[in-house]
Amino acid sequence: MRRVQAQGDLLTGHVPVEGIATDEDLRLQIVELRRATRALFARAVSPAPPSPADARRLMPADQALAHLNAVAAREPVAPRLDWPREGTPVARIFSTESDPKVLLVATLARAAIDFLSGPQRERLRACTAPRCVRYFVQGHGRQELCKPSCGNRARAARHYRRQRMGTDGGYASS
Repeated sequence: MRRVQAQGDLLTGHVPVEGIATDEDLRLQIVELRRATRALFARAVSPAPPSPADARRLMPADQALAHLNAVAAREPVAPRLDWPREGTPVARIFSTESDPKVLLVATLARAAIDFLSGPQRERLRACTAPRCVRYFVQGHGRQELCKPSCGNRARAARHYRRQRMGTDGGYASS
C-alpha cells in the first residue's frame, strides 16, 4: 500500500506514516471506511443523485453512520492545551493510541466526520461526468464537474449522443 506513504504530506502531524506496515487487513479497513463515507456523501448531496459509481450498492446510511463513528472511537483522544509564552492558547486533540494503523483509520474517520459536520458539506456535489466516481466541493454556483478533464469527457459524450441520434444505423453521414 504505497498510497499511504504517497499521501504522507496530508497526514503530517496526525499519523506517523513511516511507522505503518501496510497489509490486507489495513486495506480492507480503509475500503470499508471509504464505503461508509461515500454512503454519507450520497446522503449529503440528496436530493441530487449520488455518484453513479456506487449508487446501486451504497451502504445503508444508518449502518454507514454507525461504522464511521465506531472507527473514529477506536482512537482514545483527549483535548490538550498548548499555550506559548508569547502567544494565544490553542486547543488540540492529543492521541494516546500507539498502533499507527488504528491511528490512521481513526484519523481518516475523524476527517470525514469533521467534513460532514462542517460548512463545506452544503457545497458537496457528485460529479455528473460520464464514468466519474468523484464527489467534490463546489467552487461556484454553476459547477457540475470535479475537474476540467471531466468537462472534456462530458462534451465528448454529448457530441457522440448527438451524432448517433442524427443518423440511421448509428453512423454519422458525411
